[in-house]
Amino acid sequence: MQSKIFILAIGAGLISAVVFASATTGAFLLRIILFLLTPLPLYLTGLGLGPVAAAIAAITATAAVLLIANPLAGEVYAISTALPAVVCTRLALLSRDFEGEREWYPIGRIAVTAAIFSAVFAMLALMLMGGDMETLTKLLRTVVESFVKTELSRVPGAPEIGPAEIDSITRSTLSSLPWALGLLSMGTILLNLWLSGRITLASGRLQRPWPDLAAFSLPGTAVFALLIAIALSFVGEMPGLLAAAVAAPFTLAFALVGLAVVHSLTRGSPWRAFILTALYTGILFVPYIGLLLAITGLAETVFHYRAAGRPPETPAQ
Repeated sequence: MQSKIFILAIGAGLISAVVFASATTGAFLLRIILFLLTPLPLYLTGLGLGPVAAAIAAITATAAVLLIANPLAGEVYAISTALPAVVCTRLALLSRDFEGEREWYPIGRIAVTAAIFSAVFAMLALMLMGGDMETLTKLLRTVVESFVKTELSRVPGAPEIGPAEIDSITRSTLSSLPWALGLLSMGTILLNLWLSGRITLASGRLQRPWPDLAAFSLPGTAVFALLIAIALSFVGEMPGLLAAAVAAPFTLAFALVGLAVVHSLTRGSPWRAFILTALYTGILFVPYIGLLLAITGLAETVFHYRAAGRPPETPAQ
């Protein structure tokens, strides 16, 4: 049995490495999908076979990326994909006997761990792209100019983009880049953790009960981390960008708390399906809804007003 788990773990690592390498070629949409699902074999291994198997899969995948690509790609893979998968699945399976009952590691603390990994990755990416504002700005301007010349020029009726417009686009991209990196990394970790959890639950291999996601909450220390990061993001220059890279994943974590609040408070309501459908649809098209959810989650973490709502009447969805 142990040899079988060892072989499965190595296979999962190789699959993840191949998917990671494949995400660098092909159509843009396909590359995005492959990038998002690169960690999935590692999370499936961790939740289905245990943390030791996850570590074996992660080491195998990192070594394969080193051989397929280069040392830098191996480092990026290890920090952005392998290490978060091993740690998050390990935490998900942690439990203790508390007053005669089995108590599992809180999902909220796993989300904070994912946010820390995402922040580290986003900051590392910013430093690799340019350790200072001037270098980073030049790099982004080159990318924007290349896009305008090679892609935008092929679009019929595309507007003329001059140097002034390129400078404006570069500034906007620079300010939003740390947020995009942090949110993408955080979203990737949580998506794969959730998806692997559902798959292992359906297969009967999930080693813990499915948590009540409507009761999802964050520890109070996460509030200070978010507020301090947001305050420092206004400093400007490189320190401001690095602080924004920290603020982004924590903002997403609080938005998920806000989403959990809506799920919790609408239980038993005849309007629940309509409210949730409208909310999820709005999130896709109106980014400010995500910000409102983050503010809601922040308020819930501070004031705990969800406890005054309607008690749960049905299992979490």
